[in-house]
Amino acid sequence: MGQLWRRVVGLVVVLFAVNLVARLVVRLTEGRADAATEAESVPAIGLVALVAVGLVMLVATTWWVRRLPMPRAIGELLLASAVGCLLSVLVGPFVSAGNPFNDIGHIIAQFGYYLVICLLGLLLGTLGVMTLGLDVKSQSWKRYVEAHPNRPRVIRR
Repeated sequence: MGQLWRRVVGLVVVLFAVNLVARLVVRLTEGRADAATEAESVPAIGLVALVAVGLVMLVATTWWVRRLPMPRAIGELLLASAVGCLLSVLVGPFVSAGNPFNDIGHIIAQFGYYLVICLLGLLLGTLGVMTLGLDVKSQSWKRYVEAHPNRPRVIRR
């Protein structure tokens, strides 16, 4: 049971760290550029952070789905992405000197974007592993077929 929480907490920490790094980059580069460059760089940094979150979820999904049964792997990944999303949306703005509770619409939009990206990474990782036949169920079917070769039917008259 301890290993379950270590994996989930590890993924939460990585997802939160990606978000914190992006927020720190925005905060540190905020005063150095002119207004036009700053307006262009902030959305680009946010986009890079979302792509990084999607890639983290893709890698975590391929690792989890290859080693664990599908319902358990998906449950753990969903739990980790939800907790990472909550931390990033509610605690992350304090790093970038903002107040997360100013606009509820902005919070809901961030929550939605984050979860959609996490679910997209989860879906693509799961489908990739299943397509290649590397998930637990496909591997067990492969072992069964190898252990029980087909024999021709005997037709008796």
